[in-house]
Amino acid sequence: MSLDIVILAAGQGTRMRSALPKVLHPVAGKSMLGHVVDTARQLSPQGIHVVIGHGAETVRERLASEDLNFVLQREQLGTGHAVAQALPALTAERVLILYGDVPLIEQATLERLLHKVADDQLALLTVDLNDPTGYGRIVRDADGVVQAIVEHKDATPAQRQICEGNTGILAVPGKRLGDWLGRLSNSNAQGEYYLTDVIAMAVADGLVVATEQPLDAMEVQGANDRIQLAELERHYQQRAARQLMAQGVTLRDPARFDLRGEVTVGRDVLIDINVILEGRVVIEDGVEIGPNCVIKDSTLRTGAVVKANSHLDGAELGSGADCGPFARLRPGAVLGAKAHVGNFVELKNAVLGEGAKAGHLSYLGDAEIGARSNIGAGTITCNYDGANKFRTVMGEDVFIGSNSALVAPVNLGDRATTGAGSVVTTDVPADGLAVGRAKQRNIQGWKRPVKIKK
Repeated sequence: MSLDIVILAAGQGTRMRSALPKVLHPVAGKSMLGHVVDTARQLSPQGIHVVIGHGAETVRERLASEDLNFVLQREQLGTGHAVAQALPALTAERVLILYGDVPLIEQATLERLLHKVADDQLALLTVDLNDPTGYGRIVRDADGVVQAIVEHKDATPAQRQICEGNTGILAVPGKRLGDWLGRLSNSNAQGEYYLTDVIAMAVADGLVVATEQPLDAMEVQGANDRIQLAELERHYQQRAARQLMAQGVTLRDPARFDLRGEVTVGRDVLIDINVILEGRVVIEDGVEIGPNCVIKDSTLRTGAVVKANSHLDGAELGSGADCGPFARLRPGAVLGAKAHVGNFVELKNAVLGEGAKAGHLSYLGDAEIGARSNIGAGTITCNYDGANKFRTVMGEDVFIGSNSALVAPVNLGDRATTGAGSVVTTDVPADGLAVGRAKQRNIQGWKRPVKIKK
């Protein structure tokens, strides 16, 4: 059966105390609405319709995509009113209602819910809670058949004792929705058009209200303030940690690990404490990541080692390569197999060939460094003239003396050497030695200045 999805994302979220629209606040590095949209896409709907209101232009800009239809709710008059704004665009046999501030909802849960929708049956996602304060209550008859949903503020004392709460997530026959929305009334404590009133209408029209529940109650937890946002973040990270450990990853402390993107892992991977993975990260077999590392949009090949306090962004470590501690690899940094980058070395758009080494205290930008070359401490590739970038190219087995400055564009042939402290401004031939520094003078009898007494 065809499917349209409506995501309600118009609320201001005043309890966030933020200029940022509530649905754009992040969980695991992605906006809450972004999580919901991604889950919606997994259901392969014919349309995804996002109802926006507060901060509409900002939401539209952040989430802009060809497969999203943004619908403006100019006045926030309730959930029923919000869905009605999307009604003209809904043509599918089933309509699923989701919420932009409920980011942890799972595809499998929604699929179970959708399987219960039929011409004479709609499906409601409910949750059993120890404390359902604030939730609408699911009212059932003596046979356990759903009769209505009563909002917390409108519930009687007896109804408030019900522990089955409404999540708001609802799947209905598309051909029925327009009629129900047109009959909604705002005669309630909030003066709003409640989508929940559709349930009583459906019962009155002879439809069955089927229910489904999530396997984890946190799937349907929304975020109305920073406290709830933090709770969602921690739950997401705990879930991500468990999934990685199930795949064979050793996490030194699952409570001190953050995933803010997507990661693919091999076997026998070791991740120490306070590691953050962002964007798309690929980690192959036998990789070790030390404590306090940030790795973003990077690939770590088999047996690579990232030592403590290193920062990788858009980098690739070849098999058996290592970097750190305190290494910074910026976009375009590539370490060949068994290459080594040590402490306080920064690479940007630079390739180190197999077995090449840069042990410490160097900047290598816009460079190509051949296999087995050795870069001495304090080396700088001077790649920028204030307007343009230029490349430094080294052959194999090159030896760069400490504190060398390589002024690009410059080429060094195989087995070339630079003397320590040299400023290299012209090409160095294969097997050549470049020494570009002032001649040393020793001045006999020189006396140091002394401090003048006042």
